[in-house]
Formats: sequence, structure tokens, C-alpha cells
Amino acid sequence: MRYELMLPHQIRQAIDENWPVILPLGVLEYHGEHLGVGMDTIVVIRLLEKLEKEMNFVLLPPFYYGAASYAVEAPEQNGSLHVDADRLYPFARGMFLGLLRIGFRNIHFFVHHQTENFAAGMPTDLSFKLGARQAIFDFLQTKRGDGWWGKKEMADYYAQQESGGDPFNWISGHPLMTPEIIDEYPFDHAGIGETSLMMALCPEGVDMERFSSDQWYTETAAKASRELGEKGCDLILGHMRDVLT
Repeated sequence: MRYELMLPHQIRQAIDENWPVILPLGVLEYHGEHLGVGMDTIVVIRLLEKLEKEMNFVLLPPFYYGAASYAVEAPEQNGSLHVDADRLYPFARGMFLGLLRIGFRNIHFFVHHQTENFAAGMPTDLSFKLGARQAIFDFLQTKRGDGWWGKKEMADYYAQQESGGDPFNWISGHPLMTPEIIDEYPFDHAGIGETSLMMALCPEGVDMERFSSDQWYTETAAKASRELGEKGCDLILGHMRDVLT
């Protein structure tokens, strides 16, 4: 259910039933001449739209304005829009704190940008991870006061962790493609993997007549297909189901 369209009684139902609340997170970045610049975010949104038909969750308005960087191409006349990580962190912290104050306790973000080594992290996902952690600290400090963790009623904190009751699990971030998926499906930038995903999920964002192999990273896109993209979609949707259920 789209958050911006929800009525208050629907928000209360989502809180009471602990629905997942999901932020599609990405960037606007040059992806060769044949793909839309919003590719990294669009595929997250379209996959969640598919999953929305299977399960109840709250879909937040997507955030496109991550730290794209200019590592691929300069922005001039190419379209990459970069926002520094030091600007992203306070936004993420404020947004997550706001969601916690509303009453949500099952918050997630999915990101597909520079996530081939998600454990180490890159500026966009690290900003949102840190924002999430600090928002939880802020919320707990406000609600429970100084020394909340050291109080007697927290003596079972580690047992709570084992049973899934840890408040630091209220917000989680996930790469769109896990290492296991990457073993089965090509992870690239504007190559066969991403182009195939866009063919399957957002064909209006692909124009192979504009394809150019001048850049090394786009060369494999010539072999892209909708069928391969659908395989990638199936793998990713399986990962999303596992995370959210």
C-alpha cells in the first residue's frame, strides 16, 4: 500500500499488524546511452510493485537522490546527479526517527547502487545505515531516558536479541542483489545484467537503438534479453520474500 495514499485507520492497521515499511533507495546516474538515468531506483520500485500483489506492506515514496558519484562519467550533459553523503545522513536520521515516532517497528530499505560489497558499504547505503542506527538511539533515549540500557528491566537484553526483540532490528537495509544472487546473475553497470532487468521491468526506460559499446562497461548489454531479466527478477523477489517474511 502506498504510504502517501493511506488513510489514518490504514496506518494504524499497518502498525498493529507490524507490516513491513519499505523505502526504495537509489540514485540518478548515467547508465550508457541506452538506459534511463533512474535505473538503480526504478528496478527496486518495480520489483516491490510485483511483490505488493502477494503481501501486505507499506511502500514509502522512493528516494532517488543518493550519492551517485561521478566515477562513471562527468555529469555535464550526461545526467548523473550526486548528493554528498554528509547531506544524506541527516535526512535519513530524521526520516527514520519520524517513522519510529509514527509507530512503525519493521522498517526496511532496498538499494541497488554500488552494492556488490554491501557488508563494507558505499556512501549511499552507509549514510542510511548510520541514520537508521542513530534514529533508534535518539528514539530510545527520548522514550526511556538516560541509562535505559543499564536499567534492571533490560537484564534480558541478549535474550531479546535471540528472540528477535532487539530494537536495533527495527530498521534494516538490504542490497537488491545478494552475493548468492550475484553468483547466478550478472552484476554490472549498464551491461547485460542491468539492461536485462530494465527490459523485464521497465521497457520504456530502454532504447537499444541508442546503444553504444564505446564504454567498456556497456559492451555486454548487446546480449541483454527480457528472458534473462525475468530470471533476475525471480531471484531478487525470492530474496525480498525471505527478508520481509
